[in-house]
Amino acid sequence: MTLSIDCGGLSIKASVLDEDGTMHAPAIAVPTPYPLTPLDLINVFKDIASKLPKADRITVGFPGMVRHGVVVNTPHYVNVKGPRTKVDPELFYAWKGLDFRSQVEETFKLPTLMLNDAEVHGAGVVAGSGFEVVLTLGTGLGCAVFDGGKLAPHIELSHAPIRRSTIYDEWIGEHERRRLGDSFWSRRIRAMVTDLRPVFHWDRLYLGGGNARRITPYVLELIGDDVVIVPNAAGIVGGVRAWNLTRV
Repeated sequence: MTLSIDCGGLSIKASVLDEDGTMHAPAIAVPTPYPLTPLDLINVFKDIASKLPKADRITVGFPGMVRHGVVVNTPHYVNVKGPRTKVDPELFYAWKGLDFRSQVEETFKLPTLMLNDAEVHGAGVVAGSGFEVVLTLGTGLGCAVFDGGKLAPHIELSHAPIRRSTIYDEWIGEHERRRLGDSFWSRRIRAMVTDLRPVFHWDRLYLGGGNARRITPYVLELIGDDVVIVPNAAGIVGGVRAWNLTRV
């Protein structure tokens, strides 16, 4: 049994799944508290776990750059009041370089796997053949790349410039979706897909995350047959398949 935790900028979701990826309890979602220290996040995990069936291992999908369970960069948890607010230097250094996987493992006394949240999401949806790209649309933009079902090294596409000095996180994130409305925001998603298609030359692109469902039917008809919309639940379901991932 796997306790799969999907950490987002606005909410933290989790459930316990068996080896077939079947949830054994309804997913629990709680608002992401701010300010958020590593200990605060572990306490959130403990509270969620206490309300779910017992697990034998843990998967953590974490926003930002994660290498071997160590936080290289996280875009939200260093902010005083959450996404798009002031960075707190103490939080920045509390997270930077932290072996958070080991902290979770020591707290729960269970084997723990920690990956970028888009990578866990991708583990739940990729077919395992060809060159597959996963983009998650939520607080910001998440990205994961798979070649023949193998996980490629992580890139922070969210920080790539898109318009003038604007980065993808800012251009298509939740703040802009609310400002623009779904119709105009969906046009940006189509523009992003069009811009990135010659960059990746994917065989298949998956659009997931909490806001993928907000893409308008009009844009979905135009976006291309190589694009698949996937449910946000993949961020939890992928927590099982993630344990079997191999790397390119």
